[in-house]
Amino acid sequence: MKKRQLAAGILAAAALPVRAALAQAAHRHDGDAHATVQPDALRWTAPPAYARGAQFAVVRGDPTREGFYVVRLKVPAGFRIAPHTHPNDENVTVLSGGFNIGVGDRLDETKGELVRAGGFSFVAKGMTHYAWFTQETEIQLHGTGPQGITYVNPADDPRRR
Repeated sequence: MKKRQLAAGILAAAALPVRAALAQAAHRHDGDAHATVQPDALRWTAPPAYARGAQFAVVRGDPTREGFYVVRLKVPAGFRIAPHTHPNDENVTVLSGGFNIGVGDRLDETKGELVRAGGFSFVAKGMTHYAWFTQETEIQLHGTGPQGITYVNPADDPRRR
């Protein structure tokens, strides 16, 4: 009987949605939480804060709340993110493709730096920056939330359209 109860418990735990399981793990502070996420378990959505074509997935945590989070952003070739700031430090790892990043109030593709797959970029809280992508790219962002984006020019904000 105990084996059946144990098996039923394992099956019930396995049936929990990945995000809910990760959210529980993200709130543990005792240092012994463990979570893994396979690529096919990610739930991709169209983020309202980015132009059409972007896809967004939460890997761990909740970027809208206080605490640690990990998210992914996939964009097509030709995608641009207008000059903006974040209320928190931004840590970006390029998983595939290439991420061009520049600093300043005006998107200028003659300035900035290409971060190739496997590379990392850090942007401090409040620093105005922009990005463009010449190829399909997937990046992973992590930090301490709440995370957000404020466009320098409000007309560039897709949420206002």
